[in-house]
Amino acid sequence: MSETRIYAIANQKGGVGKTTTCVNLAASLVATKKKVLLVDLDPQGNATTGSGIDKNDLEFSIYDVLTGRKPVLETLELSESGGYQVLPANGDLTAAEVELLSMDDKEYLLRNSLNTLQNLFDYILIDCPPSLNMLTLNAMVACNGVIIPMQCEYYALEGLSALVDTINQVQQLNSELKIEGILRTMYDPRNSLTIDVSAQLTDFFGDSLYRTCVPRNVRLAEAPSYGQPALIYDRQSKGAIAYLAMAGEMIRRNEAEETCTA
Repeated sequence: MSETRIYAIANQKGGVGKTTTCVNLAASLVATKKKVLLVDLDPQGNATTGSGIDKNDLEFSIYDVLTGRKPVLETLELSESGGYQVLPANGDLTAAEVELLSMDDKEYLLRNSLNTLQNLFDYILIDCPPSLNMLTLNAMVACNGVIIPMQCEYYALEGLSALVDTINQVQQLNSELKIEGILRTMYDPRNSLTIDVSAQLTDFFGDSLYRTCVPRNVRLAEAPSYGQPALIYDRQSKGAIAYLAMAGEMIRRNEAEETCTA
């Protein structure tokens, strides 16, 4: 088995589909027979809930892992609907943000924990909070690349340039960090602004822009309230099909990279 690939799903702008991407990409990778861990690094715990796990009934969470109270392997929960493992989160994580500031090697806490899982998973996906804080920094130091979900609208481009600057700065702590890909979410090809922004993204990011676009989709929006990925809730929905395509595109990219470096 090749080395575990760790991706942070990040964007400083809220409401762009980070958690939706994390949950549905995890389930889609499982559907292709990959072993997947979803790390919920957002105190809101939406990825935990969306995976069918009660965030208010956790014995242990990622808070216990980051603060050294519990090893990561003893903290994992299975998403029965999605078929992947979850390192869950809830409101306790808000306290961790404050505690981390006084800890040694605070930027490397998540990285050190995930290193103990090397080769147990094909993919580890980290759902980041919608802000640049110590938690997001931990995710970027721990990962191989950042997947950026974004809507094709004017303000999204402004936020994206700030995120690119951040990634460049974090490379001082993690030299292999790169933008793995840009994913267009809530995509509506009938909107002229969508087309314009999409063209700008293509010019600027080239091959880093995923060909897959995730459309606006009611079933995709409904699925989390049932604690299921869209693939389980309605596998024929446009949203479920888009994330399956995205998983396939990711895997093909990775295989091509491995062939080039072999």
